[in-house]
Amino acid sequence: MLEKVQFAGRTVLRFLSYMEKAEEDLKMTAMKIGYIGLGLMGKAMARNLLKAGFPVIVHNRSREAVRELVREGAEEAFSPAEVARRVDIVFTNVPNSDTVEEVVLGADGILAGAHPGLIFIDNSTIKPGTARKVAAELAKVGVMALDAPVSGGQLGAINGTLTVMVGGDPDALETALPALNAFAKKVTYIGGSGCGQIAKCANQIMVAAQMVAMGELLLFAKKAGADPEKVTRAICAGAAQCWTLDTKPERIFSGELAPGFKSEMMSKDLTIVVETAREYGIPIPSAALDAQLYESMIQCGDGALDNSAVFRVIEKLAGIRLLEENK
Repeated sequence: MLEKVQFAGRTVLRFLSYMEKAEEDLKMTAMKIGYIGLGLMGKAMARNLLKAGFPVIVHNRSREAVRELVREGAEEAFSPAEVARRVDIVFTNVPNSDTVEEVVLGADGILAGAHPGLIFIDNSTIKPGTARKVAAELAKVGVMALDAPVSGGQLGAINGTLTVMVGGDPDALETALPALNAFAKKVTYIGGSGCGQIAKCANQIMVAAQMVAMGELLLFAKKAGADPEKVTRAICAGAAQCWTLDTKPERIFSGELAPGFKSEMMSKDLTIVVETAREYGIPIPSAALDAQLYESMIQCGDGALDNSAVFRVIEKLAGIRLLEENK
């Protein structure tokens, strides 16, 4: 078997011996994984854990996603507590801070089924303070916690190419790294509990800024009399080049606004950014305005669209449509 390794700053290939390969396979089959929260992201991430060879036990409020993964080899559980009792590592991926607290600390939650040595990993995007609170409560019963939000959207979850920002116990990360690598291309340890969520806040500040700036430049070009598609192609080759301009314009110009990451989730994340900034007295003038624009999307009924669709708010302000078929 060939393995990619870093040597003298270069990626090289080496052969894994049969003994090394057998040892890695044994680690995966011996480590039982639980995954709670099987939405757009969670289902794909749990599926990649299955594909990597881990035994996976799944739970979700909506049972269809559970049944789908059971057909692919997962086992079913009927509560977070049951998942926790049966596994070595339990992941969660749920919508918000309140839901994380409910799933972990609530009746029949993870805490109720916890056992010493269990590792809890939260892939949700939540308040740093909530991550720290949950970690402190779990530590009382011998559970190590990692806040490990992700970036890369649904496509990254499907392809196993997510970026993971980790806060919490470094020993827990070392143990859990093979599982994280099942759905991630990059895992970065940031610091203690809550630091993964702080990094995710920083990530969302940049993502929102790019999405809003793209909407502005497209409408600017359109209203000033230039072809926005040609403008986009031109500036992608210069200093304006970024992930957003590399990936989003083609979908926008084709009228495809189905979510890779929903605008309502972007709004939720920016609310966390604004509240955390207020808590620490941090000025974030641009991000605060971006948060208002995404809240306007929800008020206009566009919360289920991709986060790149923020240009639709700017259309209303500009009094012009980017695409004639927009309504």
